[in-house]
Amino acid sequence: MTRRKRSRFAQNAEAGNVIERGKPLYETIKGKWRDVYFENGNPIVLELACGKGEYTVGLGRAFPENNYIGIDIKGDRIARGSQQALNEGLTNVAFLRSSIQYLEEFFTPGEVDEIWLVHPDPQPRDKDEKKRLTNRHFLALYAGLIKEGGIFHLKTDNPFLYEYSLESIAGSPGFEILSHTDNLYESDLMAGHYDITTHYERLFREKGFTIRYIKALVRHSAV
Repeated sequence: MTRRKRSRFAQNAEAGNVIERGKPLYETIKGKWRDVYFENGNPIVLELACGKGEYTVGLGRAFPENNYIGIDIKGDRIARGSQQALNEGLTNVAFLRSSIQYLEEFFTPGEVDEIWLVHPDPQPRDKDEKKRLTNRHFLALYAGLIKEGGIFHLKTDNPFLYEYSLESIAGSPGFEILSHTDNLYESDLMAGHYDITTHYERLFREKGFTIRYIKALVRHSAV
């Protein structure tokens, strides 16, 4: 392990806005995010596979009336978002160090209002479909946690993942696609992204990649 990684892991251990194994809230936070951590009744929005937390922090900065939780298994990545949120005094931003597959260990059904999935690994090989974060298994997991009328968002530069996700979401009980575009920056839907971008999204655009987007409604009555 590099010195930089050790430093970031040490930061996470001390950071009050990082929930990870070894901290008391890691075992007890399920169903209690509003009461115990945020101490308010505001909507809860997740960013899955958040990386450095750029979207989580950006949304938290733009919408102080919501609570935002960035989730990633890579502690050295979320340390950067954690420190940025602390430096800016964003008390509505938290980070959870966990694999996405274990979300049910940290959230109860209906506890989540909205989920963002921003530029996830497309996992294009057939044998890796089980790892795609928009396969039907993961979508069922998300639908079980998002409240009735909540929203699921996907942003990707990958045309394969975009087309795969359109089909997967359309075929998953509980989801209704509200809008989608294969060119977000040339779409009216861009206004709903609040000029928040990640480092990788900027790199993708500089290389000429088109950003794609899907917005879906969760309707439990459709399950």
